[in-house]
Amino acid sequence: MTESERNDELLANARNLSTEISPEKDLWPGIEAAISTPRVSRWTPRLAQAAAVLLLVGASSGLTWLTTKDQVQVVEVVPAGLVFEQASFGGRYALGVGYQEAHRDLEAQLDAELQRLSPEAREEVEENLAMIRGAIGQINAALAEEPDNPLLQELLVQTYREELALMQRVGGLTQYVMSRRDI
Repeated sequence: MTESERNDELLANARNLSTEISPEKDLWPGIEAAISTPRVSRWTPRLAQAAAVLLLVGASSGLTWLTTKDQVQVVEVVPAGLVFEQASFGGRYALGVGYQEAHRDLEAQLDAELQRLSPEAREEVEENLAMIRGAIGQINAALAEEPDNPLLQELLVQTYREELALMQRVGGLTQYVMSRRDI
């Protein structure tokens, strides 16, 4: 049998097929019921939200684990010339001898350097120092009430460092101003 004979036979069989197919029963009531009542999905919005929360918590936990599994040690660099000793607080202890010596030396240098500044700059430096020293007083008062509070202890150490840094900057500023030759 050739290709064209086969095609002719298929076309003849197709012509013999009926063109109308009638359903065995009336399907309209079932179709109408399916259209009018919405289908309830098993994937409800609450279930979708719960799945999203679970996925988010799992992903963030995984990322946290990945980032913290190899801890990197952070090293704090202290400005040259200043050595900070471990300090304890709460009325039982005082700052270390190293800090007290550095503070005393910078205080003497600061008095000399302030005389070289203009009155406006001197006033601004003194206001900043007064603000820092006021903060130190407030932190010490809070530490008197909560002597074992590590946050207050760290805040006090940081404030002392800022005071020393300001005193150092004033010394560097006056040396820079005095060494300029382009003025």
